[in-house]
Amino acid sequence: MASRRRTYSSGSDASDRFISINERPVDDISLEFFYKSHTITLLIVIISGLIYFAFTRDENESIQSNIQAGLVAMVFFFLIISIMAFPNGPFTRPHPAVWRIVFGLSILYMLLLLFIIFQDYRTVRSMFEWLFPELKNFTIDMDKGEWGEKCDDLSLSRLWESIDFFCFAHFAGWAMKTLLVRHYGILWTISVMWEITEIAFSHLLPNFIECWWDAIILDVLLCNGFGIWFGMQVCHLMEMRYYNWESIKDIQTTTGKLKRAVLQFTPESWTAMRWLDPACTYMRFLAVSQLVVFWQLSELNTFFLKHIFQMPPSHPLVFIRIFLLGAMSAPTIRQYYSYVTDPRCKRVGTQCWVYGLCMCIESLICIKFGADIFQHTQIRNIILWILVQAAMSVMCVYVCVTYHRWQRRRQIKKDDSVDDETEVEEKVNSYIQSLPRKTVTLSTPEDEDSDDEGEDAASKVPRRRKNHHHLRRGNRLDQ
Repeated sequence: MASRRRTYSSGSDASDRFISINERPVDDISLEFFYKSHTITLLIVIISGLIYFAFTRDENESIQSNIQAGLVAMVFFFLIISIMAFPNGPFTRPHPAVWRIVFGLSILYMLLLLFIIFQDYRTVRSMFEWLFPELKNFTIDMDKGEWGEKCDDLSLSRLWESIDFFCFAHFAGWAMKTLLVRHYGILWTISVMWEITEIAFSHLLPNFIECWWDAIILDVLLCNGFGIWFGMQVCHLMEMRYYNWESIKDIQTTTGKLKRAVLQFTPESWTAMRWLDPACTYMRFLAVSQLVVFWQLSELNTFFLKHIFQMPPSHPLVFIRIFLLGAMSAPTIRQYYSYVTDPRCKRVGTQCWVYGLCMCIESLICIKFGADIFQHTQIRNIILWILVQAAMSVMCVYVCVTYHRWQRRRQIKKDDSVDDETEVEEKVNSYIQSLPRKTVTLSTPEDEDSDDEGEDAASKVPRRRKNHHHLRRGNRLDQ
């Protein structure tokens, strides 16, 4: 008898959870025009535009101009296809088309990285110089500054002189990261770990060398700390907000319509993230540790790519990559969070998968083209860095779990007026056992068959097939 494997049907709860993070449907449609399909109209418009530019553009210009025009057209048409074919992701505001474009850009970035990894250094450098001729006259030695000098000179005037545009960038970046992660423990762990990462790799990247007060006071406490605090305050405000969206067609005043149009660029709802709780399993511990490591890897790639391919910190390519990864991070973290914490979510989202692949390819590019730099690697520093990463991850998980357990004990004492420690502990343990857990079960098809045959028919709960017409891929904005 052929073995059979238990799978989830299209109407299963697991399928629902994956759809909600990978292709979330639009529940509240205010203006149907923007959510109806306009594929024929779009096809006519883009063909008309293509005919116009193809026959009116002067092809006698430089070959560089012709190639750039062709690349722009190729990217534009790929993004049009992205709007029509790619999934929405976990967000629908301001419009699903925005997040389909983000996913399309991430695919293009992944393909570009795959192309680069099969080239030699001179070819890649020539590509950048062809796109940005000003890079021909720039070398990484021109970016040298006063790193780690006069560290004993600590005064208010010295601190004030050290505040520049990048301090504001640190603050804004950490505020955005906080809006995505929404957990004090994980954010502070990443913040402190990044300073340790800078110390571990300072012998390879000179701009990682900085004074102790620059790392502790300016970076961790002021820029990162205030960014985390500000982001968490925004998160608390969004959690307390009452979300009841009124259709713009039902609003009578012009001011009200404009206000509703602006609010379209705000979240439809807000979910409080609970990365860690008293019932954390080893899988969630590994997942949170993996998040910290990938975060460090993504940040390291930024500095290594800039250093290896010799670009100034203010170059447009550096900012384009940062903004692109920032846009990719929003759906990526949401999909990763659902996969880690929701037992019903059995697959990771496509945007998260692509983001992870991009980070790995970037690291391979750094290793391949930065071989001369990595020859000077101090193995002891890297080993210590890995050990500290593991220790900090364990400490973060332990402290957070202990805090949540203590918080639950205090809530039980307050709500139930229980003073007996034994009774409080029993209620805490009962609460922990009731929490859903993300587990991994390894079984063979034969085991599943035996489980099915051994179940009592009276105890089987019939699985009701749900109506998925509202979860099907909705109408696309194709113009």
